[in-house]
Amino acid sequence: MKKVFPILITILAISGAFGQSVFDPEKNCTLDANGNCLPTPILTAMPFLRIAPDARGGAMGEAGIVADPSAASMHYNASNLAFAEDKNAISLNFTPWLRNLGLDDLYLTYLAGYTKLDKYQTLGFNVRYFSLGSIFFTDTQGGSTGEGRPREFEVGAAYARKLGDNFSAAVAGKFLFSSLAPGQISGGIIINNATSFATDVSLTYRKKTKISNYNGYWAFGMNISNLGAKVTYTDNNDKDFIPTNLGLGGMLRIDFDDYNTLAFCLDVNKLLVPSPWSIENPKWDANNNDIADWREKTLFQGVFGSFNDAQAGFSEELKEFYYSIGLEYLYSKQFAVRTGYYYENALKGARKFFTIGAGIKYNVFEFNLSYLAPSSIQRNPLDNTLRFGLNFNFTGLKDSLEEE
Repeated sequence: MKKVFPILITILAISGAFGQSVFDPEKNCTLDANGNCLPTPILTAMPFLRIAPDARGGAMGEAGIVADPSAASMHYNASNLAFAEDKNAISLNFTPWLRNLGLDDLYLTYLAGYTKLDKYQTLGFNVRYFSLGSIFFTDTQGGSTGEGRPREFEVGAAYARKLGDNFSAAVAGKFLFSSLAPGQISGGIIINNATSFATDVSLTYRKKTKISNYNGYWAFGMNISNLGAKVTYTDNNDKDFIPTNLGLGGMLRIDFDDYNTLAFCLDVNKLLVPSPWSIENPKWDANNNDIADWREKTLFQGVFGSFNDAQAGFSEELKEFYYSIGLEYLYSKQFAVRTGYYYENALKGARKFFTIGAGIKYNVFEFNLSYLAPSSIQRNPLDNTLRFGLNFNFTGLKDSLEEE
């Protein structure tokens, strides 16, 4: 289906345009007509990097930093791959986008896999492709300026290593590409493609435990993802941050017997980029160059300053954390039922939704699906949408062939 979008929408959204409102110095925020603080969501380039790409994690409220490792762990925490039970695996996932609006050519696909070099070392890879379909571009008067197929993708690789029986670390590198409206002109400015390189650094600690008379284990993990150079879609020096993120995760798994397993996951995330300030704030442009000061920060100024730079202070910083809770019940390592909840503060995006899903494994194949149900008035591109994932275990294939 064809879409008509003014090319200003995406570019100005990334550039942090703000409307004219009243700034309250006591509340340190811009007020709406009712005297309430207006939302100040953190805007970055390449937001597709934040989308949970797999059906399994999508069914668990997008929690997955220390969930039982799979090929899709590349997205959540590459160091978790060091604890994978299978020697080789590959995963292909498909996520429809904006299906509630009747659009059928917007989607996210994610291909990921890993191979264990030995009991200590693991190599992983991933390819993420986000299609925005066919779009008719228009100018501000509604006149046609052409047709295009906006798209973004990521290609990455990771090296994970066990540093002991319970501890692992990983580093990943990735190339990022974004093509939203190349060749289009907005306000006399030519829109270009954007590229960047980024890294992920992650740690995982897992330890066996006993709860009552049941075996199990608990795990903690950390992942700093998308640590990379700022990008620009124009020829000027006004650059945007990519979504550098700090993720912390915990997991408790209980094996009730040889057939029944229950795992609880909790992820806490925060973007390590500057908090936006209202244009009405007198400190918005202290050096008077018509560019918001927070947008002129360097990569590491943005990262290290992201915990104390919100215009409303520490109370606003706390609102910038978002949370994922997930549950996974596994029967005989062949059938899974999953559910979860995702929460983001109303002033920082207001994404709140429940998720459910299931998975079934037969021989070398595993099929997963998930469904997202919104719990707030804020619309989500995945509202009432099914996501699908197919995993393939090469180790299982080898075992099957040997049995024959």
